[in-house]
Amino acid sequence: MLPIKTSRLILREATHDDAAFILELLNQPDWIEYIGDRNIGDLASAAVYINERLISAYHANGFGLYMVDLAKTGATIGLCGLVKRQSLPDPDIGFAFLKEWQGKGFAREAAEATLEYAYHELGLERVVGFTLPENNRSIRLLESLGMVFDRTVFVDGDREACNLYVPAREHEPAA
Repeated sequence: MLPIKTSRLILREATHDDAAFILELLNQPDWIEYIGDRNIGDLASAAVYINERLISAYHANGFGLYMVDLAKTGATIGLCGLVKRQSLPDPDIGFAFLKEWQGKGFAREAAEATLEYAYHELGLERVVGFTLPENNRSIRLLESLGMVFDRTVFVDGDREACNLYVPAREHEPAA
């Protein structure tokens, strides 16, 4: 049940009060390079993004991308959660953190808690991951979560092929 809590983090649903954070995150160079330019140039467009992409997903799917806050200070440092895409049968895990919070284990901690929530609270049977082939940080994180490369896919009409990662147990030989 939300919020999702770990020793260092709290994952919660986004609100319109998160517009300044979304504006900053979505305009980071690595977001634009690996996820894509969403043309979020001001607080008003960030609020629209929150409503149309985050809040609407909570209502439509019962899950979505969650704001990641530091438990000690309440500062928002990233996004992590589940995305249901039209072109994939299973939800995928997504994550993005402000540059100054990368490389400190927060993404892995949030992603592990998200998967625990997905399987045990939401009752999902399968969560996948995907990333651009050159996004080595995301590949390492997906692999550390127990996922393995399955195949290349095109997601929701993107022109760039992505690497699809699935739970490793799907690639284990039958006993």
